[in-house]
Amino acid sequence: MRRTFLTSGGHLVIEAGTVRPGPTTIVERKGLGHPDTLADHLAERLSRAYSRYTVRHFGAVLHHNFDKLALLGGGSEVRYGGGTMTAPVRVLVNGRAAPTCGGERIPVAEIVQAEVRAFFAERLPEVSDHLDIAYNITSNSSPGAVLTGDGVPDRTRWFSPRSVDDLRERRVRLSNDTSLGTGWAPENPFESFVRELVNHFSGENDFTRAHRWCGSDVKLMGYWDGAQADVVLCVPQKSRHVASRAEYIRNAETVLAECYRMAALRLPDAGASFRLNARDVPEKDELYLTYTGSSIESGDEGVVGRGNRVNGLITPLRPMNLEGANGKNPVYHVGKLYNIAAQRLARRLYEATGEYAEVHLVSTTGQRLDEPWRILVRLASPAVEMDKIQALVAEAMSEFPALTDELVSDGVVLS
Repeated sequence: MRRTFLTSGGHLVIEAGTVRPGPTTIVERKGLGHPDTLADHLAERLSRAYSRYTVRHFGAVLHHNFDKLALLGGGSEVRYGGGTMTAPVRVLVNGRAAPTCGGERIPVAEIVQAEVRAFFAERLPEVSDHLDIAYNITSNSSPGAVLTGDGVPDRTRWFSPRSVDDLRERRVRLSNDTSLGTGWAPENPFESFVRELVNHFSGENDFTRAHRWCGSDVKLMGYWDGAQADVVLCVPQKSRHVASRAEYIRNAETVLAECYRMAALRLPDAGASFRLNARDVPEKDELYLTYTGSSIESGDEGVVGRGNRVNGLITPLRPMNLEGANGKNPVYHVGKLYNIAAQRLARRLYEATGEYAEVHLVSTTGQRLDEPWRILVRLASPAVEMDKIQALVAEAMSEFPALTDELVSDGVVLS
């Protein structure tokens, strides 16, 4: 069944009984120390720090975006029982930020410097003294401001407001781009297992505290047919905590044992196979042995938007889009807000119908943020109450101001 409803912004299309996920799952997740995750999380941290500063000093989030941030790998030397950095990691802080408001200077460079160093001190302390920060931050307005002699177009003040009254979004929030957000629910048991397993090896928890050799640049690719789980997993080891090749091999065996233990708990009725650090050649001492626990120490790069999606997974057989949500402005950037809203709405629709749901929100630049051009809801359940679905959609669209506050206050975790 397919129903179309006119909305104030465009159309809401509800398809009931038309979509159902297939039996096969391919899923990837990158851990906390993966260069792409580092880039994502650092960009988001910069956005939130800048937002909090401007809210505190001016009462509003000023215009900015850090969602083109990139990390260029440094250099390292690794040996059993030790190692060192030989070249710094380059942090390319690419983006835009208002440097003033009402003539008052905003210390953008100082905010960036403090947050970058604090981030690496927490995430990869061995790197924190080996950073080269490149500031590629402009305050140029977007295209569309034509000088005609009739005054200064409002758009030229986006990044140099005379006061917060120059912020158009204080009056009405308009989409910054023609883009889309996508969400779906629920995760299947294998997808949830992938998330948990990567977190187990890359986060701060009992396992990583007890095994200090465990690095955080974890990456998992999994294939699931509903009965058998096949996983390729990369887990680095930190060289100063590994005294020999034999010790590295024993640690790898510990990781594999944990994989099978957790699979037995989370996928009890399924078979599971794991392949760890597939590129290792132990007899040649070619191992995933790192000084810092991350490949960012030696040549690898990280870029915003190449890592986990907003829901924390990379799922090519599920609906996805390519937006890099981290670092975008939390007030009106649809590449961030619509992805979060779509994911939340999909979960609510799943809870309401008891079956699979997916949501696609499509914006038009310059149109009201809470009135998407197209809203597509696709449901596995053939029997739904249309008015209840419409109410859930309307509720989700009413939450954007509150969602901005959540993002600025660290109430939302991305990827």
